[in-house]
Amino acid sequence: MSNAYKDHLGRPLVAVTGMGVVTSLGRGLEDNWNKLTSGVSGIHTVTRFPTDNLSTRIAGTVDFIPSDPNPVARSYAFAEATIEEALTHAGLSGDFDAPLFLAAPPVEPEWSMRFDLAERAGPPVEENDAYVRFLAAMREQADAEFYEAVQFGSISERIADKFGTRGLPVTLSTACASGATAIQLGVEAIRQGRTDRAMTVATDGSVGAEALVRFSLLSALSTQNDPPEKASKPFSKDRDGFVIAEGAATLILESLESAVARGAKVYGIMKGCGEKADHFHRTRSSPDGGPAIATIRAALEDAGLGTDGIDYINAHGTSTPENDKMEYAALNAVFEDVLPSIPLSSNKSMIGHTLTAAGAVEAVFSLQTMQAGVLPPTINHVNPDPAITLDVVPNTKREKAVSSVLSSSFGFGGQNACLVMTREAG
Repeated sequence: MSNAYKDHLGRPLVAVTGMGVVTSLGRGLEDNWNKLTSGVSGIHTVTRFPTDNLSTRIAGTVDFIPSDPNPVARSYAFAEATIEEALTHAGLSGDFDAPLFLAAPPVEPEWSMRFDLAERAGPPVEENDAYVRFLAAMREQADAEFYEAVQFGSISERIADKFGTRGLPVTLSTACASGATAIQLGVEAIRQGRTDRAMTVATDGSVGAEALVRFSLLSALSTQNDPPEKASKPFSKDRDGFVIAEGAATLILESLESAVARGAKVYGIMKGCGEKADHFHRTRSSPDGGPAIATIRAALEDAGLGTDGIDYINAHGTSTPENDKMEYAALNAVFEDVLPSIPLSSNKSMIGHTLTAAGAVEAVFSLQTMQAGVLPPTINHVNPDPAITLDVVPNTKREKAVSSVLSSSFGFGGQNACLVMTREAG
């Protein structure tokens, strides 16, 4: 292999040759990018399910792609749409014949499905014992839809069957870092010489009444329901929580040598990956930002870049009081004096927090930022937090040539991952 196709550590350079994305803004990269850079919000009042008596009644749901009414089916439908787009961009057809790395939401059937199954079990085995009835139904009345809805690996198996991926499909869930983690696994597989290409997919169609209730109990969601499009306001003084959302993204990763050999368009280079765990709390991030700091530094080191080598930061930027403060502290600790000169924005101000899909969705937007030379804005930034002094590209897009991007994902349960992407191999 020529040195032109190797990184600073002698590993194969990993190119992105295909991208696909679905968010509440729309289906496909073109529609999403046009709206994102125009400052359009996809956050809206929920209509797909009742929200009576809920403190949060808004979300970035994807309601324009039809699917069966369960989270697994929705997540698969979103993933399928992005895979088809990514393969088209990559110029690939037929069986993919390479590994699949999928980030998918934790699977748990909604209570409506459980109650329906219990009702079909017939008279209760023990009076008023719903759990026994539920078990009886599981034993006596096989339900294919329910079975698939509780199988964590069913999405990846359906993808493998349809698109002809090779080997055992990998499904992972590392909270809000999942999408970035899936990309990292694909990068490592190519760097280690196990494959010349990989399909990395992240999807999340898990928004429902129960999800709203659970995150509300953690005091994590915004309750600024009216108007919905103003609720997500990362790094603003009056931020009060994130807006839950759905979406998916697919990236086709390929060794640069393979991509050049077949004449594929290269959308960017996956230059570095960093991943660190945080044992501070089951949901909260460490307030001192220690694990986030270590993750950013690990990604920069893996990429062979210093702090002056980053042109733009795609922030995690959830719009929660605690996480935005922690992220700012972490960035300030790593970049120090150069931080004020690095523009940064949060896509979540427009699409909400796509949870499992977020790291991959934001990687797609980061790559598109380099391709287009346009920085998406952080909308709703009208009341800046005086304790957070960042250039957040407030409210309006900005034209700027960008050669390198850091994209951060700091997740619940201490899952942290960062990606460094460059426009060129050098």
